[in-house]
Amino acid sequence: MKRIAQGLSLAVLLTLPLSAASLTASKPEDVGMSSERLKRISQMVQRRIDAGEMSGAVTIVARRGKIVHLDAQGVMDLESKNPMTKDTMFRVASMTKPVTGVAIMMMIEEGKIRLTDPVSRYIPEFRGMKVAVALPARPGAPAAAPAPSGPQFYTVPAEREITIRDLLTHVSGLASGTMSNSETRKLNRRPEENLASYIPRLGTTPLEFQPGSRWAYSAQAGFDTLGRIVEIASGMTLDEFLRQRVFDPLGMKDIYFWPPEDRWPRVASVYQHDASGLKKSQSPNSMSSKVYFMGSGGLISTAEDYLPLGVMLANGGQLNGKRLLSPKTVEMMRAVHVPDTLPGRQPGEGYGLSVRVVNDHAKRGTLLSTGSFGWSGVYGTHFFVDPVEQVVGVMMVQTSNQEVNGDFENMVMQAIVEQ
Repeated sequence: MKRIAQGLSLAVLLTLPLSAASLTASKPEDVGMSSERLKRISQMVQRRIDAGEMSGAVTIVARRGKIVHLDAQGVMDLESKNPMTKDTMFRVASMTKPVTGVAIMMMIEEGKIRLTDPVSRYIPEFRGMKVAVALPARPGAPAAAPAPSGPQFYTVPAEREITIRDLLTHVSGLASGTMSNSETRKLNRRPEENLASYIPRLGTTPLEFQPGSRWAYSAQAGFDTLGRIVEIASGMTLDEFLRQRVFDPLGMKDIYFWPPEDRWPRVASVYQHDASGLKKSQSPNSMSSKVYFMGSGGLISTAEDYLPLGVMLANGGQLNGKRLLSPKTVEMMRAVHVPDTLPGRQPGEGYGLSVRVVNDHAKRGTLLSTGSFGWSGVYGTHFFVDPVEQVVGVMMVQTSNQEVNGDFENMVMQAIVEQ
């Protein structure tokens, strides 16, 4: 595919009023980055577009609180050929989780919850949970033969209650695998339900494993439960809390669980990529709702409006005089709570409180500094914070490709020429 939308040049970028909370543009050389090397980000993205692996992307990079790169490439929809623009909106999916993580850390700072609190302190239905244990295969049955009625298991009592820290770090076992997910699907959340009505029912499902024994991603249930705890602790719905306490203070104007009607034309289409090319998703809004505020994956945002969250974290919890968290709280958030030696983690990458953490950049094979952190979304969105180099990168794509995430990180970091 030929390039359809020309990326914003640095000269144009420097003249644009940026919507993201007083974040101003800067010449890359003023903050120790190379303008020439930053072009490699757009070149990498264009190669992917030309190869038919994605329809388009928006990438944005900041160092020391200054925006040094902002480019919109390709199209937001292959049928309409509408060009990707800097204010295109994306379903950020699991990049919602660090936002919920920030909300939890704010409640911890206010003394309303603790990392070590059992979830049942706020949602009594989570008391006395069970753990699923797989039944042995039937004698003579093929090893790969599926059970006729789903996974077969029995349950045993959990050795301890799951905690807020367990949910933040994906070691709770809540809806974290085949057995637990099979039971969660039976709950049949109704479209009109909110967190208050649905989340207590999760307490009736078995955990995938004993809490803390391994890392396994809780794609939705874990952080939706954390979202409900924010509601209980703050007295506001998660939507209200994030708007009043996070988005408005940081100037994140175009980020929503369900955008206003006039924003929907700016939302990029979601595609899956396979051997035959790009295929449009038939259910792109399954995570977003007007009533069920999915703390695990419901937000829709522009790249520019997500950036302030990362810059705030890079700055130790504050941005332009608005402090959301203390430096010590951010330090706790990005600490390695789950080492890469725990089953389920990959070499060089531990896990913090709602974010992956690079605990050994050589083992991970990345140019990011040890101590960098961030997360990704299933539709292709990705962000990282390198606190050593004071660099924040956000890439918005609507086609999942893990290779692109790593390439984006490296293209950003190779552009640093002065430390």
